[in-house]
Amino acid sequence: MSANILQIGQYAFEVYYWLILIAIFGSWFPRFQTSKIGELITKLVEPYLGFFRKFIPPLGPIDLSPIIALLTLRYVGVFAIEGLRQSLNVIGI
Repeated sequence: MSANILQIGQYAFEVYYWLILIAIFGSWFPRFQTSKIGELITKLVEPYLGFFRKFIPPLGPIDLSPIIALLTLRYVGVFAIEGLRQSLNVIGI
């Protein structure tokens, strides 16, 4: 059972990571941004990316905040999954 919980957690982080990448590359195409799937993806990832945009201003036309957001998501995901793994071991699941 603990393996299933860990796999679901890892899968959730992976899906969100890819949604952010799709939103980043989709921002280069105006038609994607106005499509239903583009709007949905933007609604899902914008709260997370918006947090980083508050603290990391764009350098001219280059916005580095998504890169920092992706790196942060990777590190938080690794630590969260490892913490979950250890917690499940402690409680014996």
